[in-house]
Amino acid sequence: MDDTSGVGVLDKASLVLAALERNPLTLAGLVTATGLARPTAHRLAVALEHHRFVGRDLQGRFVLGPRLIELAESAGEDPLLATAGPILQRLRDITGESVQLFRRQGDYRVCVAAVERPSGLRDTVPVGAQLSMSAGSAAQVLLAWEEQEKLEKLLEAASFTTATLQTVRRRGWAQSVAEREAGVASVSAPVLAPSGKLIAAVSVSGPIERLTRSPGRLHAPAVLAAAERLSEVLRRSGAPE
Repeated sequence: MDDTSGVGVLDKASLVLAALERNPLTLAGLVTATGLARPTAHRLAVALEHHRFVGRDLQGRFVLGPRLIELAESAGEDPLLATAGPILQRLRDITGESVQLFRRQGDYRVCVAAVERPSGLRDTVPVGAQLSMSAGSAAQVLLAWEEQEKLEKLLEAASFTTATLQTVRRRGWAQSVAEREAGVASVSAPVLAPSGKLIAAVSVSGPIERLTRSPGRLHAPAVLAAAERLSEVLRRSGAPE
């Protein structure tokens, strides 16, 4: 079967997006992954970046952009994003803190949904923000279900250890205190597909002054309940994994 549509520029743009689906890439990496000429790959990536289909990470590499998340949510094709809003809002109301939903994208985690605390000091993470996988309770959750043989490299620069991740997987939630950012604490739990595959991490975050240095003691039950409701959405929808 011919994989081309007959519209060359769209076929090439599709190659760029497919390559970035797997990992963030430099321009050289994009050329290698797509087989496109360097000027073509650069021109397409920059054009896609202009329309927010592509973004850049902190190292300047090309990554998938927030516009794709917005379109998926609007189309209702992602059952998790389409129904997460009320669940995240309830979690915000119960805890009184900002709430986020993260998915992993290569070496980063991307905030795909967020509900802010309405007033006062808060931890604001905008939708589309790319955060490190080396610190924070959501990063711990997103790595705790990773295959063991892949963890060694991933943990080289991490603020946590394999033992930490084993604890996270055993008890079902993670916490961090001033790990990602000074003065910020958080609690996260996994959103799991029916097979047990990890899909996302739901988090509550805020200042240490309110969450204390044992944020899990305060908010782990509520975060776990929200994560389970989100996992139930996936079970009911029969979404592909």
